[in-house]
Amino acid sequence: MTRVLVVEDDENLRVAVAAQLHATGLDVDTADDIAAAHRAVRDQDYDCVVFDRMLPDGDAIGYVHAQRQLGWSAPVLFLTARDSLADRIAGFEHGGDDYLVKPFAVAELTERVVNLCRRAGVDRPTVLRHDDLVMDCARREVRRDGVLLTLSNKEFAVLEYLLGRAEHTVRRADLIEHCWDTQTDPMSNVVDVVVKRLRRKLREPELIHTVRGIGYRLGAA
Repeated sequence: MTRVLVVEDDENLRVAVAAQLHATGLDVDTADDIAAAHRAVRDQDYDCVVFDRMLPDGDAIGYVHAQRQLGWSAPVLFLTARDSLADRIAGFEHGGDDYLVKPFAVAELTERVVNLCRRAGVDRPTVLRHDDLVMDCARREVRRDGVLLTLSNKEFAVLEYLLGRAEHTVRRADLIEHCWDTQTDPMSNVVDVVVKRLRRKLREPELIHTVRGIGYRLGAA
């Protein structure tokens, strides 16, 4: 599931951008300063991060530059009211991949984010396989024993995460973290509901096994 972090201290703008990105099918987390953004990128892999440059605890380009030195590679789009050529060049020199000047059209921001996410996913495997289960990530198709399955977006995201870690136990908390937004209650049964539907659609022999007290494992019994 494609995941984006929006770092913006203006609450109205943050909510509007997150809502528009949601509407395009992206999963969106938000933060209102650099400290919160750092906690998010430390714990989560993002396909794109949208940074307002001037945040309450500093200029985001300094943070991004420091993270780039440590090997962080997530695409970054800077938002700013600073529109001089020197400012735009500084954004790129400090690790930005795109730069959008305020005020901007949210539709344009969305298109830029989608393009950055697409570029970030180029090196990801386009096809995942396990026994007779085949997932074509690019075409968003799943087949078992050659039979095309109809999955919801959330079912696809959960199965993709499990397939990418086949034969390994995946914690329920990790599934929530990677396939749902941060607002999801970790104590809810959303994972169990989706896994139950997946088991029914995948048919026998069962592929997704419960690891009691921990989570799930996709693989042989």
